[in-house]
Amino acid sequence: MAVRYVRVNPVSELFSPVIRATGNVAVIGTAPQGADNVPVPVADPGAVRAAFGPETVPDPADPTKSVPNSALTAALNLMFRQTPGPSRVWGVKAAGRATAAVADPAAALAAIENLDAQFVVVAGTPLDDGSGAPGGAIGKLAAHVASVSNTGAEGKERMGVAMLAKGSADPAVVTGKGGLVSDRMIYVAHRSDQDAAAAVAGTIAGYPPHVSMLLKQVTIDSAPLTSTEIDALNGAETFGSGPAGKGVNWLVEPSLIPGGGVYLGEGYTGNPGDKKYIDVQRVIDDVSFKVKARLIRTIGQLRISRSGLRSLTVQMQAVLDPLVAEGVIEEYDIVIPVLDLLDADPDTLSEAQLRKIQNAQTDRFVEILVAVDYAGAVHRIAITLKFV
Repeated sequence: MAVRYVRVNPVSELFSPVIRATGNVAVIGTAPQGADNVPVPVADPGAVRAAFGPETVPDPADPTKSVPNSALTAALNLMFRQTPGPSRVWGVKAAGRATAAVADPAAALAAIENLDAQFVVVAGTPLDDGSGAPGGAIGKLAAHVASVSNTGAEGKERMGVAMLAKGSADPAVVTGKGGLVSDRMIYVAHRSDQDAAAAVAGTIAGYPPHVSMLLKQVTIDSAPLTSTEIDALNGAETFGSGPAGKGVNWLVEPSLIPGGGVYLGEGYTGNPGDKKYIDVQRVIDDVSFKVKARLIRTIGQLRISRSGLRSLTVQMQAVLDPLVAEGVIEEYDIVIPVLDLLDADPDTLSEAQLRKIQNAQTDRFVEILVAVDYAGAVHRIAITLKFV
């Protein structure tokens, strides 16, 4: 064997962080066929029909007419008509009459807890005092998305989408109702015989998280709400003020948009007092996951030292810098208090500061503060026209 003064044994340990989906939807509804409470991935209307039966069937009394046959199929078919549409869809048959609202989605909701879904819809089930109660279908949906997002597995954060009853323009069905007031819920008012919740969920799922949902087109047949009804849903707005909002969106047909069509009149979450806009909640979920997916390999590897914590900073920059370049966030600031202490002259540190370093190294715990500047899209413009 030849003499080699320097021997190199290359070992490749390239690391690619897990990527979280942002546009997957799980739809729970009643259907005439399929096993109860079993998530079934469906990719097109043909797969939906095969799994849950046709949307309509001939009317026995008049074969020239059709009657509803599967609420779940109807919701899924409408979702697939959205442009852009969801990335991946699951249908889940719930117990009950095939064309009825879901009475109790508890078992179906439990079945989708570990799905990689970012949106959940209970098909054909409008929000009213009954379904919105803690034991009602929409009440349980709201509890599910909050519970899974806060205490579920990593990356399972999600939002629920629900529709008000056709023609309802009273936000009181949401406001002041405890668990229904949630930034994990999205509510929509409409005048449609179709499943507005499924249509809106499919529309939102088709866009990246940072895109505002205001005035995004929804493929659905829905007569417009009146100005009075929209004012009741949104609340009064004065010249020069921002959006009001009571946690309920609505479908609208803006006369200023050429060609007409149905659009989302706002992009509110169900909690106007917290994360008011859908894109804010979605961006928080997305960025949080990206940071955690990047840093998971540091656990048990990096030392609580100057070099180790600087490496930690670089890894976070690798996540946040592309978001700045893409315009998702404006800027960010990373602060690691114990790193600031490690960088300082030890002779200048107080006993309390030295103890903080010791505690961090002993407890093996590092606190990191990240401030992100997220600039939302324009939702209102106030123009003063002065004629002289």
